[in-house]
Amino acid sequence: MPLKLDSDPEQPVAGRRLLGLFTVVLGAAFLLGLGSWGVLESSEARYAEIAREMLVSRDWLYPRLLGIEHFHKPPLTYWLTAAGLALAGPTALGVRLLPVLAVLAQVWLVYGIGKVLFAGNRRRALTAAVLYGTLPVVLISALNVTTDAYLTTLELAATFGLLRYYHTGRWWGLYLCWLALGLAFLTKGPVGFVLPLMAVVGFYFRRGQARRPFSGHHVLGVALFAVVGLSWYGFLIAENQAFLRYFLVGHTVERFVSAEAFGRAKPWWFYLVLAPASGLPWSVVLAGRALRTGWKALPQLWRNVLVFWILVPLLFFSLSQSKLVLYVLPIFPGVALLTAYHLHEMPETARRRWYLGCLACWGLLLLVLAALPWLAVPLHLTLTPMAALLPAGGLVVLLLSSWQTRHRLPATARLLLAATLFTATLLLAAKPLLRQNELALNGVRPVLELMQREGLADRPVLVYNELLSSMAFGQGRLPVSLYAGNTYLLRETQFEPTAAWHRTWLNSFAFTPHTLDSLRQQRPVLLVKGEVNAGQEWLIQPFSHQLEVGPWRLYYDW
Repeated sequence: MPLKLDSDPEQPVAGRRLLGLFTVVLGAAFLLGLGSWGVLESSEARYAEIAREMLVSRDWLYPRLLGIEHFHKPPLTYWLTAAGLALAGPTALGVRLLPVLAVLAQVWLVYGIGKVLFAGNRRRALTAAVLYGTLPVVLISALNVTTDAYLTTLELAATFGLLRYYHTGRWWGLYLCWLALGLAFLTKGPVGFVLPLMAVVGFYFRRGQARRPFSGHHVLGVALFAVVGLSWYGFLIAENQAFLRYFLVGHTVERFVSAEAFGRAKPWWFYLVLAPASGLPWSVVLAGRALRTGWKALPQLWRNVLVFWILVPLLFFSLSQSKLVLYVLPIFPGVALLTAYHLHEMPETARRRWYLGCLACWGLLLLVLAALPWLAVPLHLTLTPMAALLPAGGLVVLLLSSWQTRHRLPATARLLLAATLFTATLLLAAKPLLRQNELALNGVRPVLELMQREGLADRPVLVYNELLSSMAFGQGRLPVSLYAGNTYLLRETQFEPTAAWHRTWLNSFAFTPHTLDSLRQQRPVLLVKGEVNAGQEWLIQPFSHQLEVGPWRLYYDW
């Protein structure tokens, strides 16, 4: 008898076993070809290089980027990236391995939270987990190494522990919450409190919940948070009091209120557009059903999820002057949970319409991906015809599965199956596109491959006016950065104990021909993106040879 997800909610096979199958499919789609393209600028390359330098130096307390101390973020992401490099080697696969595992853990945590909010209903919890695992923003977070994938995992772990404690009184949930909050604080600071705090408010707001009494477990939990979350900060502040203002003002207050602080200023409506776009198609399903259902018909629990898990955090991040798409990743578990609620509450005929609409959308996207090799030139992309096989094959499988299950599964199960197939195909089809267009995506692996072919790989590299962490990671050694006005190349050196950083960071405005002659004695490769600035042509004139690859020019002597 075929499995039907809309049958008895207590049917155990509709829970962990199906979620395990989904995790295997999603994990395989992530991991296959995960290292086929090099690390990309700027965030991924920055985390990769800091982790590599940590592994080389065995210094886990003072993150360094291109030889200069870098305290923009707490160290947990660097430690985890270094762990990935230790497991899989100093490769792009090693950099991306743990973020993928973090996203897979998020899927399971959404399932666990769903079981709590849906009062043990496994099929609804499973729907929420699959919806979450197929969100575009979640896929991007796994393939783009930043703090956000780890932060969201830890926030979800804290929320899960807290809700389990409130619903069952089991003390281990409280310890899990405080431990996860401590690790979140080591990942991105105070912002790690946002989702767990909203979960607490949402649990109590207008629901008449009995409050758990304060106990010794709370004291021990707070102590656990302090030891785990504050130890690194405390060590640095004890060593140098200037770190207190640096963390509290420079990287908390100024990051939130100053548009110029980190060059990530976006308009106030940025997330109002990007959040729904990065949540397709489930954001459309959620918006459509929410408008149709109305506020009064929504139970208080799900009103609280909408307000405190989605709208309030969205408003909070919108008020911040520093904006990137992945900053709002923690709102999407709420999106998945609320969408799952609406899907299971709507009539079967409505679910069938949503399924057919999503299926048509996914089929069209796979058709476009299959045609992309022939559309690549006008889009300034490179893609071989062989790359069309994966999306074309995925489209065939998607349509065949739809036909085979038309009488065997209800609409919700067919929708989840189609979403899984489409997501797996999309992830696999994206790998050749990323590999063949690294230069357009700010990767330097083609530059390194050219240097290898030309016998230049062992030479020192001078990088003109670019903070090129990917070059250091790819070569396994530090280049010399030549500052020529690019503000991204300016470094914070106030905590440097010595002037040794001048060996790898030079001001080209203070250059003289004699300085360049001294550098040329080491037979370096000068790497320039595009052209040198007007008036600095003399930097490249002494070099006798030149190579070009994409936007990069390599100057060198034999």
